[in-house]
Amino acid sequence: MDPESAVTTCYRHPAVESHVRCTRCERYICPDCMREAAVGHQCPECVREGARSVRQARTAFGGRITAVPLVTYVLIGLNVLAYVGELVRPAIVDRFEMLGAGLVGPDGGHYVWQDTYPSDFHAVGVVDGEWYRLLTSAFLHLPPTEGTFGILHIVMNMVSLWNIGRVVEAQLGRLRYVVLYLLSALGGSVLVLLIAPGDPTLGASGAIFGLGAAYYVMARRLGADMAAVNRFMAGLLLWLLISAGLTSWQGHLGGLLAGAVVTLAYAYAPRDSRRALVQAGACAVLLVVLLVSAWAKVAELTGAQ
Repeated sequence: MDPESAVTTCYRHPAVESHVRCTRCERYICPDCMREAAVGHQCPECVREGARSVRQARTAFGGRITAVPLVTYVLIGLNVLAYVGELVRPAIVDRFEMLGAGLVGPDGGHYVWQDTYPSDFHAVGVVDGEWYRLLTSAFLHLPPTEGTFGILHIVMNMVSLWNIGRVVEAQLGRLRYVVLYLLSALGGSVLVLLIAPGDPTLGASGAIFGLGAAYYVMARRLGADMAAVNRFMAGLLLWLLISAGLTSWQGHLGGLLAGAVVTLAYAYAPRDSRRALVQAGACAVLLVVLLVSAWAKVAELTGAQ
């Protein structure tokens, strides 16, 4: 027998002699291609194939397990970026804050809404088709020298988002967390539109109140020690009452209620193949309810039939 015919080489590197086989496909692999397995070594392709066939671990609410709170980082970054934009261009606040209905006169001044107004006035806000305000307002905050809190407005909100958001994101997974945050923000804006359409509001507080509600619902579902959780929730509700005289309590309450509804759907959906469908369906229903409510209010304000 020709000695050279007995030489075996790596299937990925034909120039490299190899005498070790992949324990899964039995092809020869060189040291660079060896991937340690439970028994022996496997080639890179078999390792990738095995990873695809392994069921990914999920949280109790169906989300993928993640070690890095990436979405929380991104949300904080977007809020800070928007705040820098406000400092550079203050007109951003008037353009993107939550305002259900208002009038701008020929002098450029802002006036209280009425459905019939002189021809030299024009409508602003959601009644003028500016629906984006329902979400953009959740990424804006008070300028440093305005309002009761000034720069503390964004500082307190971002600290709260960091503390609560990381916990909620870890339990829900990134996709469910994003949906929760946005629906909570939307819920806060819609309640402002329904109750106080003429009041300009802004801030991430509605979304953060939604995260607070989620934290409470998840703790109960997981059977956690509720003593600390109840203290947290009591503080959140106390701030809701105090904020009634300082900030938009409607935005806070709307976010709290929307966040609770979303998380109840996440927490109590059946733990089988229907879970994702039920959770998505509940979020879709809430979205429709919020949008229809907003549309109906706009129709009322504008006198549309």
